[in-house]
Amino acid sequence: MSYVKTETKGFVGTITLNYGKKLNALSSELIDDIIGAIKDMERLKMRCVILRAEPGIKVFSAGHDIKELPRGKRDPLSYKDPLRRVIRAIQKCPAPVIAMIEGTVWGGAFETIMSCDMVFADKRSTFAMTPVNLGVAYDIVGVHNLVRGDCSAHIIKELFFTARPISAERAERAGIVNRVYDIEDLEAAVMDVAEVICTKAPLSVALIKEELRVLSEASPLTPGEFQRLQGIRRTVYDSHDAKEGIDAFFEKRKPVFTGE
Repeated sequence: MSYVKTETKGFVGTITLNYGKKLNALSSELIDDIIGAIKDMERLKMRCVILRAEPGIKVFSAGHDIKELPRGKRDPLSYKDPLRRVIRAIQKCPAPVIAMIEGTVWGGAFETIMSCDMVFADKRSTFAMTPVNLGVAYDIVGVHNLVRGDCSAHIIKELFFTARPISAERAERAGIVNRVYDIEDLEAAVMDVAEVICTKAPLSVALIKEELRVLSEASPLTPGEFQRLQGIRRTVYDSHDAKEGIDAFFEKRKPVFTGE
């Protein structure tokens, strides 16, 4: 694996993002390696998995690799999109997955860590949800992954509508983060939680994780409503704004959105 490093200690497995030169952007190659590492952890019967970036990094992950997004006229987040695949792998991993955050977390990476079972962060970390900066037609599955937790809907709306980052300490108050720590204490605190989990009955833990996943996805949605939302999404990803957002990103300028 070129884009992640893996390590095991007892029943705790650690997956470290190793694509710092590209700000750990969630490219298809990086995501393939994360999924492969998760499968290895399952095969090795790890009882807890830690997902982290390299120590000292300023950006945990810059989110979805913008270069892989279509330039309009096509759904940017289909079922087989790399972001969707890695989130399903995390959610369906039998072992609890703990996100250990150092640095900034942007866009699709924010949804990814929210799909982990627990999140612990350095006090200096920040979190931002950025699709509106690009005019991206974010999908209903992704929105659901954020609203099904304990975080207030008002906070989620603020994150989505403004794309402004929030601090780790505010994220903790909002229920996005379990606990925040000084950086020198973070790794030991996360390992302590992981090792406690490893002393518990793994089959029971895996069952409860799966039950919680199924229950969290039990929100009713009629086929008609789903089709209506997909139609709205199609209008967004076919729009001038969708093309403008991506073009502006690559041209390193501020986008001018017209609502068309």
